Amino acid sequence: MTAQEKLALLKSNLQSLGHVMIAFSGGVDSTFLLKAAHDVLGNAVTAVTARSATFPEREFHEATDFIQKLGIKHLVVLSEELEINGFSDNPPNRCYLCKKELFSKIRKIADEQKIEHIADGSNLDDLKDYRPGRQALQELGIISPLRDAGLTKEDIRILSREMDLPTWNKPAFACLSSRFPYGEKITKEKLAMVDQAEQYLIDLGFNLVRVRCHGTLARIEVAIEARSKFFSQELMDQVYQEFKKIGFIFVCLDLKGYRTGSMNATLPQ
Repeated sequence: MTAQEKLALLKSNLQSLGHVMIAFSGGVDSTFLLKAAHDVLGNAVTAVTARSATFPEREFHEATDFIQKLGIKHLVVLSEELEINGFSDNPPNRCYLCKKELFSKIRKIADEQKIEHIADGSNLDDLKDYRPGRQALQELGIISPLRDAGLTKEDIRILSREMDLPTWNKPAFACLSSRFPYGEKITKEKLAMVDQAEQYLIDLGFNLVRVRCHGTLARIEVAIEARSKFFSQELMDQVYQEFKKIGFIFVCLDLKGYRTGSMNATLPQ
């Protein structure tokens, strides 16, 4: 099936829902889903965005800017994951705890507004990775229209570009909690350090960035083709000094570069 045929199937499936509430983060997938839903359902679409310490402010503002341009009804859910029992201990099922808490809040809001269907932006490729949060979505009856239509990440980027969406080439993003090895305590202070460090690298011109936090050590992941930028001694000194101000003692570059879910490598196979 071509990307266009999958898009047609997606729109047909969305049309049958009547009214839908979409969990909208402002990322590539949820932006595409929201636009497709708005195209076929118009005002029968409501977007919901979470705001928390694990979600950078830059991402939140990008999401709200897009919503305002489309004129879609938008709700904001305050979600403080660190208050969830067990979450800050960073267990392997951390994403399950987070998704269960967040989507339970969204489900309550949807019920109050008599909206039966809640959708998230999971795509077909998400089935390939360790995603404990998927169990929480299933338990709460959350639907994944992109996945159900067989849309892959590549499909979504191609179609997003054709639809002139600003996110078509936006780097993948995961919540800041994913920057810590399982078992390492997550705190607001550590989340803020990671956020500041990543924002600094983004301001330097790095497009795809992860700062993985191993205690007082920052492990920098950048796009494979961007690794050679660190051959500059001046840049290395500059980044080290800035990271030291942020609170890291040691700073290193991951020689393999960015890859999705690199912390999952620590899980038993």
